[in-house]
Amino acid sequence: MNISRNIAIGAMLSGVFTIAALVSFVWIPYDIEALSIAERMRTPSLAHPLGTDHFGRDILSMIMMGARTSIAVAFVAVGIGMGFGVPLGLAAAAKRGSLMDELIGRGNDLVFAFPSLLIAILITATFGPSALNAIIAIGIFNIPVFARLTRGAALSLWKRDFILAARVAGKGSAHISVEHILPNLSNLLIVQGTIQFSLAILAEAALSYVGLGAQPPTASWGRMLADSQTMISLAPHLALFPGMAIVLTVLGLNLLGDGLRDFFDPRLRNAEK
Repeated sequence: MNISRNIAIGAMLSGVFTIAALVSFVWIPYDIEALSIAERMRTPSLAHPLGTDHFGRDILSMIMMGARTSIAVAFVAVGIGMGFGVPLGLAAAAKRGSLMDELIGRGNDLVFAFPSLLIAILITATFGPSALNAIIAIGIFNIPVFARLTRGAALSLWKRDFILAARVAGKGSAHISVEHILPNLSNLLIVQGTIQFSLAILAEAALSYVGLGAQPPTASWGRMLADSQTMISLAPHLALFPGMAIVLTVLGLNLLGDGLRDFFDPRLRNAEK
């Protein structure tokens, strides 16, 4: 599969669910808070293209609203990771070998010593299950990811001639980091952000699955899977469609991230030629 196809397929898959999330702000086929026992566990039909769940709610509407929840949680969580991790990584690289660099490095190691899902479960279990606490939990794990990535890439840039020229011109470390280092890291951060976005969607689904994510009546793909597990033999579509939504969204974001990584890497572009 070539690079442009990766980007195209990834953008198409992730774009479908992004559009569904945006459309859900103004329109959904049915109200997800309206229960209809007479319509419970209907198979896909013209009236309900993806069927209904055990409460008679339209699954298509639930998936559209769940897309909004997953994307919102992932977007804010990755934003927290970037917003705190990138400045920390830049500061650590600018002060390499200093106490600040050592403290940031040990802090990253401390967070990485625990599995990301375990950290998220600990935080949400301590402060209560909610979408906000899920965002905080996922965002905290993203901070050292971006901090370590930024530090490693920035260290190599500090040795470049244009950085030496900037230092000779009298620019300080903070000025150089913002004006020269950060722009040269933008491509790398975009790619990593795309990958972390897909991981954040998985984490949100996992937390909702165990009851620690978004709470009713907020729709969530993970909770849809949890609700369907006892009825999967009677109505397999209850698990099939939210599961497909998670798989296709994560697959699309991973393909997009891989395609962008290859596109921004001149060595891989030359190899394709």
